[in-house]
Amino acid sequence: MNDTPGWTSPGSAPSDGQDGSGVPRPTTPGDVNDSAPQWSKDQPPAGQWSPPTAPVPGQASGPQPGPGYGGRPPYGNWGRPPAAKPGAIPLRPLGMGEILDGAVSTMRTYWRTVLTITVTVAVISQTADILVQRFLAPTPPELNSDATPDEALAQLGDSLQTSLIASIPALLILIMATLVSAALLTVVISRAVLGRPVSLGDAWGEARPRLLQLCGLTLLLPLMSAGIMFVALLPGLLVGSVAGGLLVGLGALGGLAVVIWLMVRFSLASPALMLERQGVITSLKRSAKLVQGSWWRIFGITLLTQLILFLVALIVAVPFAIIAYAVDGGGFDSLLSGSTPEFGWPFLIVNGIGGVIISAITYPISAGVTVLLYVDQRIRREALDLELARAAGLPGYGPAPGEPATGS
Repeated sequence: MNDTPGWTSPGSAPSDGQDGSGVPRPTTPGDVNDSAPQWSKDQPPAGQWSPPTAPVPGQASGPQPGPGYGGRPPYGNWGRPPAAKPGAIPLRPLGMGEILDGAVSTMRTYWRTVLTITVTVAVISQTADILVQRFLAPTPPELNSDATPDEALAQLGDSLQTSLIASIPALLILIMATLVSAALLTVVISRAVLGRPVSLGDAWGEARPRLLQLCGLTLLLPLMSAGIMFVALLPGLLVGSVAGGLLVGLGALGGLAVVIWLMVRFSLASPALMLERQGVITSLKRSAKLVQGSWWRIFGITLLTQLILFLVALIVAVPFAIIAYAVDGGGFDSLLSGSTPEFGWPFLIVNGIGGVIISAITYPISAGVTVLLYVDQRIRREALDLELARAAGLPGYGPAPGEPATGS
């Protein structure tokens, strides 16, 4: 097992087609001090326990049965003890609610470190975005309401071109902010699973060596998506006319489906890169292997998470947008007159504050769900819960990494 933030090297595991016989299991009475098993050879058949009968009057009663005999078993309907929970999640396969709860629980328990990361990254990114919009973004072209159809089409093209040029710096800033926050939050969440505290300095020390590779991975996925969409749209663009328009529509739908499929398939590459210290291509292959057979489940959890975050962002953004229009009279007047609005500093600053609040809420939940999905898939496929229990120092799972074995 590796040191934190990763818990175990990917190596040979049940997901690689092996039987998992090398995975350590909790010790049993027969394992103590290398002695022979002490269980009796004469064991009752499984599932044949029956509740004790009522004592006959005048007959001496024997020892009272323990809580595991008859009726409801002491640990729930399945008769097994509850999973250990040293940190944010129980160490067993997780449900969708537990994944969301684990992400929120991490944000609540480690709020100082989480808010320091998200607020710092959000303030820097929002400040850069405001400066870009104020000084570097081109002025939107004026739209003429009396323009002919050809002129209106040309104005629409100019407007789209201006919007695209203005969005490129903002997109790059967003990618860098997401990259840094995701790297640091991955370390925080990996420690939260084990119930261990982590400071901002610890998170930065763990994440810094992986930032360059994570940057490559973060840039590779959008470029891959853009390339797929370009190939899907190219035939329709070359044909032109009405038939070309239909081909463009079909190509857009097909390309979008392929992009969504690939993004889900590679959605666990980032935590694999950070926690297993893998390269970019190896992390992509690792994610594809973990997602295999669970694509629809991961897609559903990811989609639900993004919908929740969208609603949260909308709830926060709308009031700040109203306030921003109210304090910036020029932008509000332009909006009422139908001309292209020109927003001043008040509008940009108020919207920037709203953006910081949105980022402080959504970044940790999004990163938490991704990392916990990765942990859940490894628990299901590779018995990572046993390695996590050992790393957390729970009794009955062998010595934690770095500790001498009993009797050595």
